[in-house]
Amino acid sequence: MMEISTFKRLEKVALKKSGTDFTRLGFSLFFMIGVLTFSFLSNGGISNNMFLAIAALIGAYMAMNIGANDVANNVGPAVGSRALTLTTAIIIAAVFEAAGALIAGGEVVNTIKSGIIDITAFGDNADPFIWAMMAALLAAALWLNFATMMRAPVSTTHSVVGGVMGAGIAAAGFSIVSWSTMAKIAASWIISPIMGGIIAALFLYAIKKSIVFKEDKVLAAKKYVPFFVSIMAWSFVTYIIIKGFKKIWPQTVEFLNLIPLVSIEMSDKPTMLVALLIGFLIAIVVYFTVKYRVGSNNTALENTKASVNALFTIPLIFSAALLSFAHGANDVANAIGPLAAINDAVVNGGITSNASIPLWVMAVGALGIALGLALYGPKLIKTVGSEITELDQIRAFSIAIAAAITVIIASQLGLPVSSTHIAIGGVFGVGFLREWLDLNDVDKTIEEEKQSIIEDKEILNALNAELLTLEAKEGKIQEDYERIVDLYKSIAIEKSQIKSTKKSIKQAKKIEYVKREAIKKIITAWVVTVPAAAVLAAMLFFMIKGIMV
Repeated sequence: MMEISTFKRLEKVALKKSGTDFTRLGFSLFFMIGVLTFSFLSNGGISNNMFLAIAALIGAYMAMNIGANDVANNVGPAVGSRALTLTTAIIIAAVFEAAGALIAGGEVVNTIKSGIIDITAFGDNADPFIWAMMAALLAAALWLNFATMMRAPVSTTHSVVGGVMGAGIAAAGFSIVSWSTMAKIAASWIISPIMGGIIAALFLYAIKKSIVFKEDKVLAAKKYVPFFVSIMAWSFVTYIIIKGFKKIWPQTVEFLNLIPLVSIEMSDKPTMLVALLIGFLIAIVVYFTVKYRVGSNNTALENTKASVNALFTIPLIFSAALLSFAHGANDVANAIGPLAAINDAVVNGGITSNASIPLWVMAVGALGIALGLALYGPKLIKTVGSEITELDQIRAFSIAIAAAITVIIASQLGLPVSSTHIAIGGVFGVGFLREWLDLNDVDKTIEEEKQSIIEDKEILNALNAELLTLEAKEGKIQEDYERIVDLYKSIAIEKSQIKSTKKSIKQAKKIEYVKREAIKKIITAWVVTVPAAAVLAAMLFFMIKGIMV
């Protein structure tokens, strides 16, 4: 009877899961078929419009995979720290990703992704170029899909780079690739996570040292929380301006110049100095606002770490929204670059390294990302937020601020970085810092335990010696036999104590706040991304070419 009941429960769970999977698949197919139909009907008078419609279908598939994989880095820490529920995080990320793409997404995109291949190798023959871009787009989407299934957060940019490189090599040989650019991209595998990890760890250590480790945490929080939150505001405003305001910067300048005592010189894009100054002014306002809120009598603060953690919840919600907006504005256009390239080649009949992105192409990217995040994003959000290391609000805050500051520093130094690698590096950084901070306590505990073993062994030796003496004694009396029994009991207790202490030392040495298996899986996925996407794109190019020729 028990077995039948268990079987029925398993059957119910399986049916529910399969029903959910079919629903997700249904929404995905509906969106992709809708994009295919719209593209085909709206470009009916253009030759090769079927190519463009199929490319739009692949672009929709790619956009959903970006939402399922890449966006998790923006909201994962906030969800893992319980500053946001999973549902709320998905809604915020979807809205701000779409807003970033549609409002601040670039009008012109570098279709060949950072100049990794030389398009002059195609000459005036647009067909191989179109096939190569289709192969690149599909290969990047398939790789992202596979990585999401494996719960491995990978770089969308690197997936597209690998796809374009592989398809380019298949179309025109190895000489088409700019290997110096590829070397920089490979360098970002190391630069991005290390920079993100170090900055996140430094902020976490600073917060712990100035607030968490203090006896009077309430007084320390009132003094330092406004300072840390204002630094976050400064870095995020600067990050958003330099990465998300490129398209709408002229209109932004016009608006800012209407404010008294503000005068900004008109330019095509914001300079770092202007971004820093605007960020600094907003940070001052944030500092005094937070200082008033934290110092208010209405704010119930307790002298606990949990109470301090709660103060970072609202900044984390803002960080999730702003990171999503910046990602939508900066990365979506790049990810759908191959689709823009195909659209430009089909419509204009030529090849260009830079192409305007029509609104419908940008909409495919924006809506596809939002849908992919909602349908398939939870897997990677949980991986980033809780399956690498345990996060609370302070740790998640450190990761978020590290993401913004790392991008700012890297952009000024001209270093290639990946937002995915930065965020995951930040997660690693706070986890390893926790291990390092606890290392001294662990070492102290181990030394105390070792000393305890030495003392227990001395007692054990003394008991054994007394036992041997009594057992060798002739003419034992009742008290001697009673003492021998007591000695056996004491010896057993001491042996058990020594064994327990040794086990405790072994467990103390194994303290790990970062799951090593997760590290291996993620780093392997990072290293494999470019070559895997490249090989897949080359195979797809030859397949498409074989069908068309």
